[in-house]
Amino acid sequence: MLTITQALYDQIVAHAREDHPDEACGVVAGPVGEGRPERFIPMLNAARSPTFYEFDSQDLLKLYREMDDRDEEPVIIYHSHTATEAHPSRTDITYANEPGAHYVLVSTADTDGAGDFQFRSFRILDGEVTEEEVKVVEAY
Repeated sequence: MLTITQALYDQIVAHAREDHPDEACGVVAGPVGEGRPERFIPMLNAARSPTFYEFDSQDLLKLYREMDDRDEEPVIIYHSHTATEAHPSRTDITYANEPGAHYVLVSTADTDGAGDFQFRSFRILDGEVTEEEVKVVEAY
């Protein structure tokens, strides 16, 4: 299960809406080994595409060095889908290389009739995708 604060949840959704019609992407870092998302880090989609996201390699290197210096790890890796449901694509699964991370997808398309976005979390390990419950809390 992913437990996330309302503030972080709102920041991820706002970023997805802000970058629409392009896919948004970013990371929420947290203390190593604790699995608690704390620091919101929106990233630039270097692909600037409505159907694909890509972290800029220099930005990603800088981020990982910064997280290492702060004893953090990527707890959430998120991106948006602009025209499809919030479910990992084959490409998303191929590029999922953080076995401990929660992969959050936000859809900015109303694909299920439930509103203008979906917020879902997945674990992706060795190509296997497992959806998990998302629990939104006021604070940890």
